[in-house]
Amino acid sequence: MALPKTGPPEPEDRVAGDTVSQLASSPDMYIEGLPTSVEWLREQLPSAGEAASYTVSLFPFVSWVSHYNNIQWLASDVVAGVTIGAVVVPQGMAYALLAKLPPEYGLYSSFVGVMLYWIFGTSKDISIGPVAVLSTVVGNVIEAVRISGLDTPPQTIAFTLSVVSGSIVLAIGLLRWGWIVDIIPLTSLSAFMTGSAVTIAASQLPALLGVKGFSNRDPPYQVILNTVKHLAEAKTDAVLGITALIILYSIRHSLAKAAERFPRHKRFIFFLSTMRTVAVLVMFTTASYLINADRPKDPLFDILGHIPQGFRHIGVPQVDFSLVHRFSSLIPATVIVMVVEHMAIAKSFGRVNNYTIDPSQEMVAIGITNMLGPVFGGYSSTGSFSRTAINSKAGVRTPAAGLFTGGIVLLATYFLTEIFFFIPSAALAAVIIHAVGDLVTSPSTATQFWRVSPIEFFVFVVGVLVSFFAGIEDGLYTTIGLSIAILLFRLLQARGDFLGRVKVHSVLGDHIIGDSHREVVAQYGTFDQDTTENSARARNVYLPLNHGDGSNPELNIETPYPGIFIYRFSDGFNFTNANASLDYLTEFIYDNTKQTSPVFFERPGDRPWNDPGPRRSAKSLANPLHDRLPCLKAIILDFSSVNNVDITSVQRLIDVRNQLDAYSTPDVVDWHIACINNRWTKRALDAAGFGVPSNHNEETHHRWKSIFSIADIGGRNSAAAVAEESRMSSFALRNEEEASSIEGLSPLAEREGDIGMEKTGAASPRRNRGVGGGLAIHSVNKPLFHVDLTSALQSAIANVEAKEEFKFSQQLET
Repeated sequence: MALPKTGPPEPEDRVAGDTVSQLASSPDMYIEGLPTSVEWLREQLPSAGEAASYTVSLFPFVSWVSHYNNIQWLASDVVAGVTIGAVVVPQGMAYALLAKLPPEYGLYSSFVGVMLYWIFGTSKDISIGPVAVLSTVVGNVIEAVRISGLDTPPQTIAFTLSVVSGSIVLAIGLLRWGWIVDIIPLTSLSAFMTGSAVTIAASQLPALLGVKGFSNRDPPYQVILNTVKHLAEAKTDAVLGITALIILYSIRHSLAKAAERFPRHKRFIFFLSTMRTVAVLVMFTTASYLINADRPKDPLFDILGHIPQGFRHIGVPQVDFSLVHRFSSLIPATVIVMVVEHMAIAKSFGRVNNYTIDPSQEMVAIGITNMLGPVFGGYSSTGSFSRTAINSKAGVRTPAAGLFTGGIVLLATYFLTEIFFFIPSAALAAVIIHAVGDLVTSPSTATQFWRVSPIEFFVFVVGVLVSFFAGIEDGLYTTIGLSIAILLFRLLQARGDFLGRVKVHSVLGDHIIGDSHREVVAQYGTFDQDTTENSARARNVYLPLNHGDGSNPELNIETPYPGIFIYRFSDGFNFTNANASLDYLTEFIYDNTKQTSPVFFERPGDRPWNDPGPRRSAKSLANPLHDRLPCLKAIILDFSSVNNVDITSVQRLIDVRNQLDAYSTPDVVDWHIACINNRWTKRALDAAGFGVPSNHNEETHHRWKSIFSIADIGGRNSAAAVAEESRMSSFALRNEEEASSIEGLSPLAEREGDIGMEKTGAASPRRNRGVGGGLAIHSVNKPLFHVDLTSALQSAIANVEAKEEFKFSQQLET
């Protein structure tokens, strides 16, 4: 047996039959080093530049405040800030009532959010402050502590919750784990928002109608039933509340129609529409003042009452961490609502207005706002959908608009509190119901859920129903739990597909790309070399044999080669789906191959209980064509969907390799792996013995045909030069390429119509001559790791045929 040559081979020698050692010694061949733990640790440690960038990223205002010198920016921010200020003042007081807090705490929260966000936030549109859903959760926390028997002031509970939840969100943001919000799917968020809107609207019915005698914190269905039972006790509040609600929706609908009819005045109409809440409250507050001015202690209907002037509660907040265990079960819901609602709004408006946000930095902004908010008397806050939408439509240019919003809130806190005294509670309830109406998922969106994924539509419906009959926190946990269960089921049951080969042509308009030798086809992709002068260029694609991808069922998908199987993992390859994927692989191979040679035992008792013996197997009896099936030769694994592997999946792959080696004994199955995306995956597969030919048979091992993918790097032998040469002298070049592509292949490969060897590194000597010819794409010391399925199939076919020729030659010698 001849030993491989030492020293670099001549360029003319680099053909399909070169050994690994020959190719590795070539100066323009590539040897990849496996990643190490030290390398991984070094990548995790930030450099000085990265540490400086991290510090600067904590204060994103630095990137835009230095060039804030445009009068137009200032004018736009002033208009948007004042508009939001006019909206947030009544909303803040109303939402504080949802949180079971006095109205002034809503003003404090509104001030803190907008005054801090511009320093730490990355969205120009977002408006932080009290929101309906989060205020409802805060109210539930306060109610839970009270039910436990503690007589703790509600603001102390709210402050403690704000600090605890804010510190959690801040820690996530500082660690740059903003991606964690992606574990909440859209269906869970939509179900939660819809359920919250229904819950909030139901909780406001007693105040809207002026009925009392039951708790509005019960599940929505119970609040609605109790409201109906006490409907006969409705007071004058019902007239005010229902009238205010009708006026709000009437103004909105009328102005929307006016905007369509008068598009030139659309912006002015928009500002009128945003002021509808203020207009209605001014109207009803004026009426309330005229009615109750002489009877402030015995008003005809419920009014807001006394609101202290200024920031009376500023200072070190009253925080009692001993209360945490009392509401620990509601902390996840608080954090989820605080983060997910804000992120959904910020990302949505970022896409609309063509900029990107930093989720981690947004968490820093939320966390700092909620940790410092109690110092000014604020409670838990996050981004508001309605106010952010108004901010965006008002033409806000930078986050600095929040300063002007804070100024309006400050003025209202110091100079308008006496006017707020006469605001009817029924009118505030109407404002809340009107505001949360936009949170309900529209029928068209729900229909789209059904069309995209019926099972996720089921999750959405379940989440809304649980929120309606149990509570919004239970609805949130239920939808997240169901979504995770569905994800785990899909991962555990994920299996791959066996692929076949189809030769295709690309059609542009009414002609086939490449059907003319004068046409430049490089811009449309890479095609197989013509086999005849007038044939159109074609390429091979690999499709599932079962047409599971929706390909035309009338299409005849060819098996790659007798005894060679291509298997593509569909959803990664790790411990969750390793068993399902590989069980399907072995089952399919057993059904479509026959055992290479039966196993004989010296004594009948040595045969395993599950081995039927040399007689015809059950498969042969069930399928008369079973004995005509090919023997297993090689398996090609497509790792294009695999990002990482783990110990479990690799060990399972080793077990299957041993199992199939026993099935194909005395032969050894070749395992080719294509499209590996991760160096650590290569390291794991290399540690398991994949990537190099098995040395089970030493002579066959040294006859291995190593096929590599070589990339053109320009010069005389580049793709462009070759194309031009092909155009000028196509016939001569075609003969040369055919000769070089056949080198190293047996006649059987030609009969099977295999892909030309020239494209994957078994190239003609002319193509690989010198440094200007090409470079190896992947490491040459791992010949069973391939850049794509084409090169993997070429290598598999070439070496299967080489083994067959070697066996045949041995038989002739004996």
